[in-house]
Amino acid sequence: MEQKLIRNFAIIAHIDHGKSTLADRLLEITKTIAKDKIKEQFLDQSPISRERGITIKLAPVKMHYEKNGLSYVLNLIDTPGHIDFSYEVSRTLAACEGAVLLVDATQGIQAQTVAHFRVAQKEGLAIIPVINKIDLPTARKEETARDLEELFGFKKEEIYYISAKTGENVEELLSAIIEKLPPPKGSPDLPLRALIFDAEYDEHRGVVAFIKVVDGKLERHEKIEFLQSSVKADASEVGFFSPFLVSKDNLTTGEIGYVITGIKDIRLARVGDTITEISNFKSQMANVKALPGYETPKPMVFFGVYPKSTNELVRLKEAISKLSLNDASLSIATEYSVFLGSGFRVGFLGLLHAEIFKERLKQEENIDPILTMPHVLYEERQNSKIFEPYMILTVFTPVKFVGAIITIAQKKKGNLLDMTYHKDNAILKYEMPFSCFIRNLSSEIKTVSSGFASIDYELTDYKEADLVNLEILINDTEIDVLSELVYADEAQFLAREKTEKLKDLIPRKQIKQVIQAKVDGKILARSEIPAFRKDVLAKMSGGDRTRKDKLLEAQKKGKNKMFTTSKIDIPQEALLPLISKGN
Repeated sequence: MEQKLIRNFAIIAHIDHGKSTLADRLLEITKTIAKDKIKEQFLDQSPISRERGITIKLAPVKMHYEKNGLSYVLNLIDTPGHIDFSYEVSRTLAACEGAVLLVDATQGIQAQTVAHFRVAQKEGLAIIPVINKIDLPTARKEETARDLEELFGFKKEEIYYISAKTGENVEELLSAIIEKLPPPKGSPDLPLRALIFDAEYDEHRGVVAFIKVVDGKLERHEKIEFLQSSVKADASEVGFFSPFLVSKDNLTTGEIGYVITGIKDIRLARVGDTITEISNFKSQMANVKALPGYETPKPMVFFGVYPKSTNELVRLKEAISKLSLNDASLSIATEYSVFLGSGFRVGFLGLLHAEIFKERLKQEENIDPILTMPHVLYEERQNSKIFEPYMILTVFTPVKFVGAIITIAQKKKGNLLDMTYHKDNAILKYEMPFSCFIRNLSSEIKTVSSGFASIDYELTDYKEADLVNLEILINDTEIDVLSELVYADEAQFLAREKTEKLKDLIPRKQIKQVIQAKVDGKILARSEIPAFRKDVLAKMSGGDRTRKDKLLEAQKKGKNKMFTTSKIDIPQEALLPLISKGN
């Protein structure tokens, strides 16, 4: 394959702006997939991707297109638009020379549009601005084009107008991809260097590494080495994506494809690692340098994951292990709760990531686990001080919602860094604790903006936090799944809120139930669920007052004994509303 005829590119956009639909049209126009075989969102092979209408997993595809008598190879990698999966965008762009920046004409530029543009610009990619959904009556083509000019510096004549749904002007865009995006760099005469930009696990063949050959050539059955992990393997099969796997004899400089290695642990084929051939690695070790890699993202949101019944624990463990083979970003450890029993502490990239994980367990493994309150990753440093992760939050909103969003951001401990206005829209930047983001920040902003505002965030560093451990107790027994670290200035409010909620949720018993919220042994809030009162005098047909008082006293002593010795038993249906939604 001639290197100058290859174009490696991605489609980047905010969620729901039409990435997957455009990919479908490109597959159709290039006859990569027959029109009658294409189903909506073809590259979204995950059923959850289809169900939600969002791309979750990368799906590369090789297309052929004739232009001016030449046969071009177009390697497209569709990308997710949701902020939880922004790391997927970064790894995609590391394998590309160009990108199509897609903007919905009815919604205009959104937060992830800005974030993805900046990543592409940082990578030095050639970018083609495209306005999509021009067939809709609510399309605002002129306003959207003006925003692209003002925010990103594009020229009016650089912008393409398409309808991915109907195919209008998509063929013109294909020509622009060939004309305006550069071919891959790299030398076929140098030793093999291939960048891993993704990987998945096949239970029969082991790890399938998604690669871009930067230098040299990768031959089938070649002995290869992963530079970072020092793992040696045999390239038992190499090939390209159609988007299904199609084997071939070799992959040449600039090509995107896959290599099957027989490696059984996906963590040994890390994203960002460099593959080289062992013969060259030994003979020209000084010349073979690892490619600039991509760090595997660090999970920042943690949930306790528990089976709803103890006999499902083994099945849950097997199911989580199976899912982790195709998602190396998960972190998993065992955990035990007094009230929920044995389970697992699982780290995720974000809330949607956790939600999709739960849905996959349900759909693929027929397991519906309990997920506890989300927690961020705190660090304990010198003098037992606690540090928490911070983020830069970007909010893109129509101007009329700015006041309401500022109110929410202040309530969430946000520090305003910058605010800029562009015609009818504003961009707000805040520094904010990441823990505030996972406590319904996104849904609150969507609510006050009627769904028009969009957000993006980037994790920055750790800062000291004024946190206290809020313990929830019932009859002096701590309820571990409800106790958590909270901000000191919010402890009083949360203490009252939790104790009152528990009072409403927990059923009455034969004994009273005293609910307390404590910090450092000090009671901040208290509520009480009175006991059922059994009428011990009901069967007495007579008798003097002394006898009645003796029965009542005996009942009181019995209940006091039960209060101090009875096992606290909270039904799951009472715990779930509190642990699943947090505060």
